[in-house]
Amino acid sequence: MIRIEQVDMVFGAGTPDENVALSNINLTIEAGDFVTLIGSNGAGKSTLYNVIAGSYIPSKGRIFLRDEKYQTDREITKEAEYKRAHYIGRIFQNPLLGTAGKMTLADNMMICHKKGYKGLKISLNKRMRERFQEQLRVLDMGLENRLNDNVELFSGGQRQALTLLMTVMSRPGFLLLDEHTAALDPRNAEIIMGLTLRFAAEYRLTVMMITHNMAHALKYGNRLLMMDRGEIILNIGDTEKAKLTTDGIVRRFRDIKNRELANDEMLLN
Repeated sequence: MIRIEQVDMVFGAGTPDENVALSNINLTIEAGDFVTLIGSNGAGKSTLYNVIAGSYIPSKGRIFLRDEKYQTDREITKEAEYKRAHYIGRIFQNPLLGTAGKMTLADNMMICHKKGYKGLKISLNKRMRERFQEQLRVLDMGLENRLNDNVELFSGGQRQALTLLMTVMSRPGFLLLDEHTAALDPRNAEIIMGLTLRFAAEYRLTVMMITHNMAHALKYGNRLLMMDRGEIILNIGDTEKAKLTTDGIVRRFRDIKNRELANDEMLLN
């Protein structure tokens, strides 16, 4: 699905403030993978996402997307972010970022529905409203009865669930989840994770999920990556991942880096 070759991301190159955020990243994500990504703050996780999504152009290296129709790999290293948004979806930690709060639920859904329809006039008619209601029932939050309400009236959990639904409605092949449950209470976080797994299966999505929760990293997905100081230091597949424990990850980190993993959030979770 995505292939990354020898990617570096350097900010402020050649200045006293030079920061190597990514160093020699080589990674292949296969179609259908659900990859969990862990690492301390500053490890390079969000920078890697920004490079994949097109927010940053890497300082070095290349990125390829698999075109299943033609069974070829297409280079997207310098492709604009708005173009990649047609096939790469991204959900952030902040539930407010994925929806327009001052607009009604129906208008938010309409914007999502129009994505990809160039030059076509699509109206919010009775048939379209019924379609939106049917899609919203999947969330089991009663939002199908609130199409005329502004989204700013919804809770954080409702807005994140709505963001997830709208994202998969736009039919991306690849979904980047940037700690998308971290700002939610445990109950809503569990609901969002349940919906994530459901949509990933139903829409046959390839998923990459950043989490600080080691238990979630071990529980979800078929692959686990760990980053540290801009490098991928662990890339663990399904069979090995099934046998791994949190203590095992900590030991592996210590063996590779010859130092302790000093991230209280990861360890406590």
